[in-house]
Amino acid sequence: MADLEAAMQRDTGSLPVAAAELALRRASARVRRYTKQDFTFAADDTIEVPGGERVLTVPQRPLVVDATHTLTVVEIEVPGSVEVTLVENRDFTRLGNELTRGYPWYSPTRTMGWPWRQQQGVWAPTVRLTYSHGYLDEIPDDVLDIVLDLASMNLSNPENLRSISIDDYARTFASETIGNAALTLGHKADLRVYRRSTFSVAPS
Repeated sequence: MADLEAAMQRDTGSLPVAAAELALRRASARVRRYTKQDFTFAADDTIEVPGGERVLTVPQRPLVVDATHTLTVVEIEVPGSVEVTLVENRDFTRLGNELTRGYPWYSPTRTMGWPWRQQQGVWAPTVRLTYSHGYLDEIPDDVLDIVLDLASMNLSNPENLRSISIDDYARTFASETIGNAALTLGHKADLRVYRRSTFSVAPS
C-alpha cells in the first residue's frame, strides 16, 4: 500500500484499502500470467517436468538451494515404473537454474543414462523435482515498478471511462486504463528476461 501511494503521489491512507488491494492483485496476476513465474518465495514445491534433453531448466525461478532448502531430483522412465533419486555432482550438475545430466566415462552406472538403455547424459522422459524457488527477500525493483504502474492505471480510472468532461475541463483516459489494465509493449520488454518458455508441467 505504501509503495502504491508513493507511486501515485498520494498521501498516506488516502487510497481506499479494498480498491488498492484489488488493483495490486490484478496487476500481480497480469505479471504472473505473462512471465509464467510466481516471484514470491515457495518452499518444497513438488512438480513433474518433461526430460529427454541433457539440460533441464527448472520452471519456477530463481532456484533456491542452501542449508535450509534442499533439492530432490527423481527420474521416472514411464509413469508407474521404477524411480531413481539422483545425487548432485554425481548424477547431475547444477548451474543457476539449469540441471545438466552427467555421463562420466569412468563410472558406468546410471549416470550413463536411465538406466543403460537410455542415451548417455540425457534426462529420463519424466523428472520429479522437489525444490524451493522465488525471491526470499524482495521482489526485483523492475517487476515491482510494473505492478505499481498497472495498479495505478486501475485506480486512476475505476469506472472504465474513455473520457470525462465537466464544464471547461476535459480528460481522455489512455486505453490501457480501461478495464483491467493491460501490460504495455514496454512492460513486456522489461519482463521478457523473467519469462519462461511454455512446456507442460504436472503437479505431483
